[in-house]
Amino acid sequence: MSPETRCRVHGESPYGVALVHGGPGAAGELGPLARELSGRRGVLEPLQTATSVAGQVTELAAVLGERGTAPLVLIGFSWGAWLSVLCAADFPHLVAKLILVDSGPFEEPYAEGIADTRLGRLDEREKAEMASLFAILQDPQAPADDLNRAFRRFGDLFGRADAYDPLPEEGAEVIYRADIFRSVWPEAAAMRRAGDLLAAAARIRCPVAALHGDHDPHPAAGVRDPLSRVVPGFRFHLLEHCGHRPWLERRARERFFELLERELPG
Repeated sequence: MSPETRCRVHGESPYGVALVHGGPGAAGELGPLARELSGRRGVLEPLQTATSVAGQVTELAAVLGERGTAPLVLIGFSWGAWLSVLCAADFPHLVAKLILVDSGPFEEPYAEGIADTRLGRLDEREKAEMASLFAILQDPQAPADDLNRAFRRFGDLFGRADAYDPLPEEGAEVIYRADIFRSVWPEAAAMRRAGDLLAAAARIRCPVAALHGDHDPHPAAGVRDPLSRVVPGFRFHLLEHCGHRPWLERRARERFFELLERELPG
């Protein structure tokens, strides 16, 4: 895939900010955020397609180098926060600053209650549907179309569980790739269990800030506490009445953009 098709571009050059999608395997949901930010600056929206953690890191670095004005500010959301950390650790010349939005926790003990929290916010019918979807995603013989449909619905249900007071989601062109999720996520989770993810964060030398919703099932302490230990000058902002996607939260959206603009260069 060429650099042109691996990256959506918003606003005008120079392109000094890049939004790094979550998932893995759900590229595109940051489109509305990219358009919002592009009124004042050029914004890249890389679309990750590689099916390994190392592949995604290399792919992201290539897009930043080819399409961006280095060094860039990376705004990494969810899995994209981890990916941004790994990219900054391996390609420091490309990254001027990291802004981590509702990242997953960086140490395994903090992750143990996430699934239970999410399921506890669903009704019985949704829980049964979630079990069926999980079975499809675990089936090595499932056709690709069935996998992608299940992955999309899986994300819809978790999105409902993750939200506090959500606004309607409009204008996001999401590319759902269950094959990416099934190959990248287990590898990323293993890196967290082994301590490799936090070790990568410890190698970062650029400024790092994090914004995190207080209603996000991913516990804020799992980002704040580990990174505070290993990243000098780390800044953490907790958003009240806010779920996993703060740009879509009715009560937190204004505060989110205020803090984000404060962390971005002028």
